[in-house]
Amino acid sequence: MAAPTSQQPSVTEREARQVAEAAREQGWRKPSFAKELFLGRFRLDLIHPHPQPAGEDVRRGEEFLAKLRDFCETRIDSARIEREARIPDEVINGLKELGALGMKIDIKYGGLGLTQVYYNRALALVGSANPAIGALLSAHQSIGVPQPLKIFGTQEQKDTFLPRCARTDITAFLLTEPDVGSDPARLATTAVSDGDSYVLDGVKLWTTNGVVADLLVVMARVPKTEGRKGGITAFVVEADSEGITVENRNAFMGLRGLENGVTRFHRVRVPAANRIGPEGAGLKIALTTLNTGRLSLPAMCVGAGKWCLKIAREWSAAREQWGKPVAFHEAVGQKISFIAATTFALEAVVDLSSQMADENRNDIRIEAALAKLYGSEMGCLMADELVQIRGGRGFETAESLAARGERAVPAEQLLRDLRINRIFEGSTEIMHLLIAREAVDAHLSVAGDLIDPEKSLSDKAKAGAKAGGFYARWLPKLVAGPGQLPTSYGEFHPDGHVDLSGHLRYVERSARKLARSTFYAMSRWQGKMETKQGFLGRIVDIGAELFAMSAACVRAEHLRATGEHGREAYQLADVFCSQSRVRVDELFGRLWHNTDELDRKVTKGVLGGSYTWLEEGVVDPSGDGAWIADATPGPSKRENVHRPIR
Repeated sequence: MAAPTSQQPSVTEREARQVAEAAREQGWRKPSFAKELFLGRFRLDLIHPHPQPAGEDVRRGEEFLAKLRDFCETRIDSARIEREARIPDEVINGLKELGALGMKIDIKYGGLGLTQVYYNRALALVGSANPAIGALLSAHQSIGVPQPLKIFGTQEQKDTFLPRCARTDITAFLLTEPDVGSDPARLATTAVSDGDSYVLDGVKLWTTNGVVADLLVVMARVPKTEGRKGGITAFVVEADSEGITVENRNAFMGLRGLENGVTRFHRVRVPAANRIGPEGAGLKIALTTLNTGRLSLPAMCVGAGKWCLKIAREWSAAREQWGKPVAFHEAVGQKISFIAATTFALEAVVDLSSQMADENRNDIRIEAALAKLYGSEMGCLMADELVQIRGGRGFETAESLAARGERAVPAEQLLRDLRINRIFEGSTEIMHLLIAREAVDAHLSVAGDLIDPEKSLSDKAKAGAKAGGFYARWLPKLVAGPGQLPTSYGEFHPDGHVDLSGHLRYVERSARKLARSTFYAMSRWQGKMETKQGFLGRIVDIGAELFAMSAACVRAEHLRATGEHGREAYQLADVFCSQSRVRVDELFGRLWHNTDELDRKVTKGVLGGSYTWLEEGVVDPSGDGAWIADATPGPSKRENVHRPIR
């Protein structure tokens, strides 16, 4: 057996991109509303009328939600979790008994078999009781063992592990390392083949659920040898295997009950039968799992928005300033309106994406990524606005409020708890790049060789001919469309309701403008396009706003047609779209008028030491230690803090 390497894999920028490109799903076998949107085609028919769950799915989902609500109200003490920085064992065991570990696992394996729609609603509910519990259940089912096995596992693996995951065993997903985040090409954990087993060596960081997990999904690099492809590979690993040490339980600014740690593997033997998929398929498995797994985070942001709205309403009616409730002062009222409208739109985005995932008729990889990006950003903004509405009481802890006789509202805790969502499962910056790559896929498919410096002249000539035909057909369609016709989308202006049709016409026009802007940027920067991260981020943010506007209008019309708060839904959709249009117009302006080039120059100056004089006059309270902890493979020298819950 080969000895484990202690060196970080050395890769070039191009090699890192090639690894990421090989892992992404290449084809588009199903239609995608968001993909079409970025191409300037507003395919309203793909989302309207709003898709609906089957009656039996609704019955089982509502039945479970009722049980879960009772559990949240009677068994979860969020203040205790915050105070003790730990979810009590009896709470986790209660969730096991309730079947919450198996919400997404098929009934035949002992799970509840809930749809994506009801799984997300359950996460929103339990996350409102305490976000750390939502994170535990989400990490277990959205990216832990159940989802990869559901998609890529063998029947034997499903029969072996899924019944455990459904009722008793908590799982975790281990990809990140101390010096490896969103650049998996540098993954250092190794899995060396040895007979009918693999031997794992390495260190994993930020292993959510890792401290209490019974089963792990571990990403490790199989060395390439003669006759063996090797590459990053996924394994199911028993958490109590010899050689596994949980070396630290990490503590964070929020989610204090999160069981997140550092896990070391030293010569851990894993049966070859526990490998998920072929060697080298690990990243593809991870990315495919996340296609729908990412919906769990915005689902919990929906729950946070609903709570923010409730507290903002009750507090702003009770608190008076200058002779009237603060809600009726415009500065506060605008914040309340933002929270209400954004919560409505975000719920529309998550429900629509989830139902499309359940129906499996559309490719929702971009929709899910947009939902995660938009939900995490807007969730933080809503929580921040609630803290501002509450004033000094928003900054005060719930425990302190209660100690002096006031209602214990954990507004500052919510702000801290939600902050990680802009980093979890792909930071905002990485989501911008990931979505941008998918958004320009059609362009790279026909013109990629034109801007690839390593392609030959003959390859470029072939690509030029192919691109010429594509753009000759595509570009003329971006000139005019239904968005310029006053009668378009008339069904969104029913009698007695505000007019949403104008917003949809705006979306259609903006989609074409977005596509034209993307094409112009590719023509201008060509191979350097991928370095224009500020531009790409704004392109994606515009797409996210347009998707949210579309979802909000479709949801409002659905609620009107079914008689469920239709008038109010139309009002919320109208104000959201009006607010969103202001943001979109600003983003379009900033595509070409921004400080990106100046920012790059200042950044070079900062890193080059030109501005160190600006840092004078302060002291640095940071402690000693390396910026990145040593992750050299080898036996652990620390106490094992793994604590399985029984």
